[in-house]
Amino acid sequence: MGGKHMTFLRKLALTTALVAGLSAPVAAEDVKFGLLQDFTAVYTFVTGQYNQGQQDYLALVNAEGTLGDGNTVTAIVRDTGNQPQRGIEAYNRAKEEGAVLFDFLSTPVSAAILDQAQADKNVVITPAHGRGDASDGTVFPYVFPMFATYWAQAAALIEHMKETGGLEGKKIAIVHIDSPFGREPGPILQALSEQEKFEFQAFPYASPGNEQSAAWSEVRRYRPDYVLIWGAGGGQAVSVRTAIQNGIRPEQIHSVIWLAETDAANVGPQMKGVKRFEATASGTDHPIIQRIQEKVIDAGKGSGDQANVGTSYYNLGVATMAVAVEAARLGMEGGQPLTGDALKAGFEKIAGFDAEGLMPPVTYTAEDHQGGGAGRVSEWDGEKWVPVSEWHAAYPELIRQVIEESAAKYAAEH
Repeated sequence: MGGKHMTFLRKLALTTALVAGLSAPVAAEDVKFGLLQDFTAVYTFVTGQYNQGQQDYLALVNAEGTLGDGNTVTAIVRDTGNQPQRGIEAYNRAKEEGAVLFDFLSTPVSAAILDQAQADKNVVITPAHGRGDASDGTVFPYVFPMFATYWAQAAALIEHMKETGGLEGKKIAIVHIDSPFGREPGPILQALSEQEKFEFQAFPYASPGNEQSAAWSEVRRYRPDYVLIWGAGGGQAVSVRTAIQNGIRPEQIHSVIWLAETDAANVGPQMKGVKRFEATASGTDHPIIQRIQEKVIDAGKGSGDQANVGTSYYNLGVATMAVAVEAARLGMEGGQPLTGDALKAGFEKIAGFDAEGLMPPVTYTAEDHQGGGAGRVSEWDGEKWVPVSEWHAAYPELIRQVIEESAAKYAAEH
């Protein structure tokens, strides 16, 4: 009798322990994002403000408890100097520290990491850099370009020209840095020129773009109706100034995403009328930016010069982390730990997310890691960037076709 009683008590104790274990609260998780970027070499024109926006948004997330259940997010920030080997070393170190998402903001470093990160099943985001064909999630399952690729940006600018002045019979000059980035719009321009019956000609200049006079002399002789400038950093201001010196009106000039407030200040009053593609809104008149000001900047928790808050590149950084945190939140639903696979699944649950109006709505699927490729065109009014089109995707079928063809070629070679 006593033995049976003891057996019953042991079973009761075991059952009680199991129930207690099942009902115990899940331990809070500190999610880690590896922001391993170039702070000292090539991308210094953007990285400081961009990374500041990223860190300030993550501080807001922790202040507001966005991830719920006591979960927090920590940024691992290191300089890669745009060097692939340093990027690989930084990636491996951050991976050992538990990072599940990585942003290198460097095409050479992203390219060097790509295969290893996919094998590790870690998510790499490549907003406004990297491979455009990585938008095809069937070939690049752990890479998320997140926003409009350079192909989609070129298409948006061409569409704006069509809607404001027509394209048939017109001439378009693309003045670009002589690099793979600078040459990337070529196939899209070729396809659109055939479809819309316009002519285009490319005018390259040597990196870094401090001297472009020879290219613009040729552009002057070409007498284009519209001009695309496709560079980055200080070379963009040089493009605008030299274009105007060669008789190109500011209203004719259309830029890739890399044209910001600093460039406008370097150009001066002549900048008024120049247009650009934008993936996120600039300025401080947005709910998220206002909460960052209140809960992070004013609270003394900002990561940099508060004068940068609301600039184009700062807001772009905020938007990248807003999307990434939303993916993390969705990936952790149900209390599961945030692995690379869970984060990938979280991204692919995002539908119509616009960071409270800071950016166009994005929807990711297992096939589309670009999020739809929407954006808009804005114009410098002498003081700020003013939208001159609505958020939307231009020529989406053509862009998707180019993405899939390029991704299929990559898959066949790997």
